[in-house]
Amino acid sequence: MKQTFLTRVSNDRQLIFMSLPIVLYVVLFSYVPLWGWTMAFQNYKPSLSFLSQEWVGLRWFKFIFSDPGFLRVLRNTLAMSIINMTLGFITAIGFALLLNELKSTGFKRIVQTISYLPHFLSWIIVTGLVASMLAVENGAINDLLVWLKIIDEPILFLSEPNYFWGIVGFTYVWKEMGWNTIIYLAAIAGINPDLYEAAEIDGCNRFKKMWHITLPGIKATIIIMLIMSIGRILDAGFEMQYLLRNGLIVDVAETIDIYVLKYGIQSFNYSLATTAGMFKNVVNVSLIFIANWIARRTGEERLI
Repeated sequence: MKQTFLTRVSNDRQLIFMSLPIVLYVVLFSYVPLWGWTMAFQNYKPSLSFLSQEWVGLRWFKFIFSDPGFLRVLRNTLAMSIINMTLGFITAIGFALLLNELKSTGFKRIVQTISYLPHFLSWIIVTGLVASMLAVENGAINDLLVWLKIIDEPILFLSEPNYFWGIVGFTYVWKEMGWNTIIYLAAIAGINPDLYEAAEIDGCNRFKKMWHITLPGIKATIIIMLIMSIGRILDAGFEMQYLLRNGLIVDVAETIDIYVLKYGIQSFNYSLATTAGMFKNVVNVSLIFIANWIARRTGEERLI
């Protein structure tokens, strides 16, 4: 007998009551603030009431797409995000495969613990470490390169625009690789051990077992994580770029989040800042649906 909606609600009332605080939290902090997006269509003045604001339509959207400054930060954001996503995926999956091959459980746990400890460091501490490591005087990287005779004199890494995106990418890998590996190790743990035993009987070495068993076994997890990463393609970061930037590299260091801060807080142009932030979020959500649709069309695992 088919249950009515009210019957299902009555049967699941304990679960509904348990989930109610989370639902309220999401509505209060994720959906109610969307009311502020109306500022993107106004020439917003804090001193005026909502009904007294001047409505300007798509004026600010036209402005950002014709503003060289916004196009520059959009380029920077996309470049750094793609670098972080690519390096993050390759290193996390590779590190998970290597950890899975360790025979000593104790050593494996020590390596895994050490690898994800940087995740718990704040970006202020991380950027301080990066600045110290890359310093011209007594910087470990410059001292090592000079000692190895790779370079003749120290390099001003944080003053050269060509190095900045690479520094951001490798710093992200160092901080987040171990943490991102956890989910892949969990997926590997769910693979049937009988498959490895059968492969070993057939004469497969470790590399072949990784290629033909481990990677296909975590394929669904990789695709789901890829879809989620695509949905953050315009979230290249804020703290690291903001703290490491200087006048010499500002053209390659600013991201959309810094652009929003500069116009929204420093210049008090709330409408322009809201427009830039709204554009970023709409693009991210749209990319999630597009990636999910492509995964569904190709018969792969999908997020929704």
